[in-house]
Amino acid sequence: MRCLFIYNPVSGRGKIAANLEKIVRKLGEKYEIVDSYATTAPGDMTRAVRENAEKYDAIVFSGGDGSFNEAVQGLCEANAVPEFGYIPGGTVNDVARSLGIPNTIRGALKVILTGKNVLLDCMKINDRYAMYIVAAGAFTSATYTTPQAQKKLVGRVAYGIEGIRKNLKFDVFDVKIDGKDASAESESVLVLFMNGKYVAGMGLNRHASMTDGKVEVAIVRQRPRPNFLHRVGAYFVLAKLFLLGYRVKERRIEKLEGSHFEVTAGEGVVWNFDGERGLTGKVVVDVLPKKVNMIVPARKKDF
Repeated sequence: MRCLFIYNPVSGRGKIAANLEKIVRKLGEKYEIVDSYATTAPGDMTRAVRENAEKYDAIVFSGGDGSFNEAVQGLCEANAVPEFGYIPGGTVNDVARSLGIPNTIRGALKVILTGKNVLLDCMKINDRYAMYIVAAGAFTSATYTTPQAQKKLVGRVAYGIEGIRKNLKFDVFDVKIDGKDASAESESVLVLFMNGKYVAGMGLNRHASMTDGKVEVAIVRQRPRPNFLHRVGAYFVLAKLFLLGYRVKERRIEKLEGSHFEVTAGEGVVWNFDGERGLTGKVVVDVLPKKVNMIVPARKKDF
């Protein structure tokens, strides 16, 4: 079997690059041929996966959630479905948490060598793709506006600092979501389409599945012109959602589930795909069932 190891030399404070020889040697215990490639710019992971999906039986890649998004983008644009192995190397690593993949190089390699294959769902948004989260509104820009140097220095705290700095007022935007079985229309401060169990390092959707052919949607409602008390109330609602999870009972959180949604929003609304800046305005979200052939921990049962 042929394996290509693709890694982002910048993510994870350079740990992957420093351990490259060890990683390639370990992968050689499972695969007959192991080649490696270091990405050089945003989008390079996507290109590398797309161009090599038919040439290799397995693609192992490393980086953060943004790198995972790029890998899935390349996979969905390719004509083959090699097995995917993942070595987390980012700041938060939400996908790894959802799948039970350890954040250490040694632990992740053990999963690749001894794990099992599971076909996971992903999402298609217009002509783009995402693995675990599509979001707009409060705090969602922090993952792609936080400077890389700040991430390296203080890790996850950097996202919190950037989120608070830019989102104290909570911009309100109109959103209309039409699904096959349910619809919603409201002024909102946050909209989430969730395929994964973790968001921002928290078990926001821990009871969900990445293999059930559907996503969970949460809409945090707000008044069109909120005063100070309304804004404070929104903080408490968001805190309840992230601390207690998707199943929390809260009248200001509207919830939907399904596999196809048509979303109407203004052109100023920016959608976040797996921690990266995505599209703006109106989008169509579809679940692509069993699209990603992922190596996961052998003993883990719930995906």
